[in-house]
Amino acid sequence: MNSAIEYQQASQNRASHATPSRRADDLSAAALLAQYHPDHAADASTLLHIGPSRGQPCHPRLAELLQSNALIDGFDLAGAEQRSTDVLVLGGGGAGAAAALTAARSGAAVMLASKLRLGDSNTVMAEGGIQAALAASDSPQQHFDDAMRGGHHAADPQLLAQLASDAPGVIRWLIELGMHFDLADPLSDGGKLRYKQAGGCSQPRILCYRDYTGLEMMRVLRETVELEPGIQLLNRCPVVELLSHQDGSCAGAVLYDLEYQRFIVVSARQTILATGGCGQLHLQGFPTSNHYGATADGLVLAYRLGAQLRDMDAFQYHPTGVAWPPRLRGGLISEAARSAGALLLNGLGERFVDELAPRDVVTAAMLRECAAGRGIERDGQLGLFLDLRPLCGPGLPTLASQLPALQHLADKCGIDPTREPLLVYPTLHYQNGGVVIDSQGQSSVPGLLCAGEITGGIHGRNRLMGNALLDILAFGRRAGRQAARLAQAARNKSSLPPLRGGIEHVYRWQRQLALAGLDASQPAPLLYPGLARLTLHRPASARA
Repeated sequence: MNSAIEYQQASQNRASHATPSRRADDLSAAALLAQYHPDHAADASTLLHIGPSRGQPCHPRLAELLQSNALIDGFDLAGAEQRSTDVLVLGGGGAGAAAALTAARSGAAVMLASKLRLGDSNTVMAEGGIQAALAASDSPQQHFDDAMRGGHHAADPQLLAQLASDAPGVIRWLIELGMHFDLADPLSDGGKLRYKQAGGCSQPRILCYRDYTGLEMMRVLRETVELEPGIQLLNRCPVVELLSHQDGSCAGAVLYDLEYQRFIVVSARQTILATGGCGQLHLQGFPTSNHYGATADGLVLAYRLGAQLRDMDAFQYHPTGVAWPPRLRGGLISEAARSAGALLLNGLGERFVDELAPRDVVTAAMLRECAAGRGIERDGQLGLFLDLRPLCGPGLPTLASQLPALQHLADKCGIDPTREPLLVYPTLHYQNGGVVIDSQGQSSVPGLLCAGEITGGIHGRNRLMGNALLDILAFGRRAGRQAARLAQAARNKSSLPPLRGGIEHVYRWQRQLALAGLDASQPAPLLYPGLARLTLHRPASARA
């Protein structure tokens, strides 16, 4: 439609459609995805030409970065500050914090370097909750089955089984750290945890703290990391390149200290990449719900070093991103709203999809409605209605008490959710693919482990709500434990600091670029969105 319809008309129509409408153009889930999901667009995939995953499909924008030149090309690092540690963790979100804590408490000397500040990550923006099969009616097997089905049976079964089986231990660990969760009866002593329903799940198994679970999680992780004596924290020190030994194994990383404008070369016995995903690349031109730092840095560096990737043409577009006002476009409206009863309505006031179908199905159905002319346009922004009135009826708790982050967002939009809907449109949310890892987070490159959104294989080609927060902790802890064990074994062989590596792999990479006829003028990692190239100051020895 070319203009927004009256909300009252939509409300009247909704009353006559208790279930989603059936149309002649309704498709099966598979056909719907094939025709409308952004991953299946004609320009959504190309083939990688060089590297260990050459010949695999990848999004073109991401392929440009993966097949780019080094950001530090031409820099002499001889005058840079030199440091060493047992375990170097790169990334200050939930996965990096969990890995660093576990490694330190396993006896390793740990250095954690964050591009922004500790906790500035997608973790704090995860609102809906974390999955864990704890209820008497639930089981890790059911959790596994739901996630495998939701990911189109493309997940690595071993990794997914570990995710589901690690969940109870992860929740116990979080509670021991001091994290709060919503209780079924908050007034009773020793109240039981409250479980919510998530899309694509056969059982209610979402645990949450209101609708800012990730923020609460990162609060306790950040406090614990900062108080852990075995962790040296470096804020505002993005990784610009990995280091390698002559045998191709990872030897640490080159950091760039933004405050003092200097390079820091860190030699490490084991390195853990936990740098997150690529949402700020705005793939297919979509808005994004991602944090400022989500620019695929770790993927680029791991691939240049020789790590194998998988499913780099599979991304999740969350159904309910803000479409209006334009200044908030892409901002996330948690699936918790639909879990609590919010409805999706098209421009005719009809429900057109089961709101708790898997996210990729809901997204594709929304894009179909807009393509068919049943969307709503407001000030040039196209979207659909998210009706929150079922959450705001007489006798119900206020929206502010149920979902305070959503009420705050509605206030910023200038909308009273008891009287009018929010305009929503899919937003780029999650990177399904990434670095291939084994059960302990080990990549195909010795000395390099990965955890969190940078990894691939855990969720398949679509992720269910609540499994991301579980993923970063389950595999962050596994990677931290494994890195500490390997570092201890290396330290037992030699009491000397870890050997300093070099960037010979960069020169090998540049030869591959030249042989393939690829443009070597594009540097990566990107580090920050919107920058053609970050200006790095040369070390004093290089300026002399």
